[in-house]
Amino acid sequence: MPLPIRYDASNLNLSPRFFHSEVVAASPALAVETTICTITVTGDIAAIAGVQLWGYAAFVVGTSGTACRLRIRQTSTAGTVIADTDATTGGIAAAAKVDMNANGFDAAPVLPGQVYVLTLQVTAGAAASTVAFTQLAALVI
Repeated sequence: MPLPIRYDASNLNLSPRFFHSEVVAASPALAVETTICTITVTGDIAAIAGVQLWGYAAFVVGTSGTACRLRIRQTSTAGTVIADTDATTGGIAAAAKVDMNANGFDAAPVLPGQVYVLTLQVTAGAAASTVAFTQLAALVI
């Protein structure tokens, strides 16, 4: 038999475990995977299970774009992939306004100071795409 719930979290402040950014770091030029948003998990926080991550981007596809890929990575554009939409083709065309989500769970964060980046790549892009809004959020669990 499961243990009964004895406490609720209605008066529990989880803000020290939540990190987010809406700052557009850059827009992808051509077909290069580009960091569009960054967060750093700061503070002396224990991660018992890991870090839940949510990424979102709204953007205009650049010239000749045929597919888009949104990823969440540890550290940098060369870091370990935590979430990946793969090459998404539905609704992708030059000058199309698109929004995408990527969600993942990092079971092995290095805390404090773990950096996460949200990246965007536009396949066959012959000119820069324009990121209008982005958000990357993390909850340490």
